[in-house]
Amino acid sequence: MVWTVDRTGEVVFWGGVSGLLAALLHTLGIYSCYVVFPVAWLLCAGTSLALASFRVSSSGKAVVVTGCDSGFGHALALNLDQLGFRVFAGCLKADGEGADHLRQEGSSRLHVLQMDVTNQDQLDKAVQHVKHLLPDGEVLWGLVNNAGVSAFGEVEWVSLDTFRQVTEINVFGLISATKSFLPLLRRARGRVVNMSSVAGSMGREMMAPYTLTKFAIEGFSNCLRQEARAWGMSVSVVQPGNFSAATSITTEEAVALQGTKMWATMSEDARADCGKEYFDSVVRAVQINATSGQGDMGPVLCALTEALTQRFPRVRYRVVDAYYFLKLQAAIHLPEWLFDLLYNANRPPRQLQQQNTRLGRELD
Repeated sequence: MVWTVDRTGEVVFWGGVSGLLAALLHTLGIYSCYVVFPVAWLLCAGTSLALASFRVSSSGKAVVVTGCDSGFGHALALNLDQLGFRVFAGCLKADGEGADHLRQEGSSRLHVLQMDVTNQDQLDKAVQHVKHLLPDGEVLWGLVNNAGVSAFGEVEWVSLDTFRQVTEINVFGLISATKSFLPLLRRARGRVVNMSSVAGSMGREMMAPYTLTKFAIEGFSNCLRQEARAWGMSVSVVQPGNFSAATSITTEEAVALQGTKMWATMSEDARADCGKEYFDSVVRAVQINATSGQGDMGPVLCALTEALTQRFPRVRYRVVDAYYFLKLQAAIHLPEWLFDLLYNANRPPRQLQQQNTRLGRELD
């Protein structure tokens, strides 16, 4: 069990509950606060951590993982294979470099499947392959919906085609894959694990295409979880922070290409009002961010694995550093005006930025 900031938050939560209980009993004159608080905190936090350590066996269980060409999906497929699961690794390009690497590094239990989650025919064929390759006595225990893409830009800049493309992959692809494998998962009382993001709990400028899909995944997962409970299934979401450096979900070259296409499809009014200088500065900032963040994907792999193997899985696994943990708490619990004041106060209005840019050009 890897210790994360999210798990620290859980221990702190039980500390707060224990403190309230101790204060109440002390006020009523039943027990001393100094005795109740440490005992209650130790029992609550210890029980929570103990329950998290209980595991289910991988024997006789198979897992489907989408988006295994690279990144989290690729690493997770190999990790689950090493743990003894039968793994069906869905790849966008089953004849690509990532798929070949899986075949070379994986055991005979790891099967690479051609799987474009936006292509229902490929999903139907993948289901048939899973049924055919599952030995007698084995069940489809888990589905990890990992396949996804990202895009950046202000709402006015991003074309509707880009919004549709990102949504088609990240949302409708996830829904299609879930519906395709759900009958097998339901019969096994299995699990669905959906890859979300901290962007699924808080908005961020320049990331509307990506963010709206993660909010949609959160809503879909909440509904599916309540429906699946009647069948003895569990549904979890994993919310990573910034792991761009580890996954290469975006590269400097890809960002530059997106920027070129975006500028070409922007309206004349949008180009005139934002200006090429400011637009290029945004592209450069996104390129820097593409290589930032945590470089070790281990914590995310641990969260995904725990969602599949814990006897009592969590509804949500947040894999974040201290900065994102505090920002998430602020976004979820504070009034929006206060959150904006804390995290956006240093950004002047765009109109003022434009005036300063024009003034600078005149002075030059």
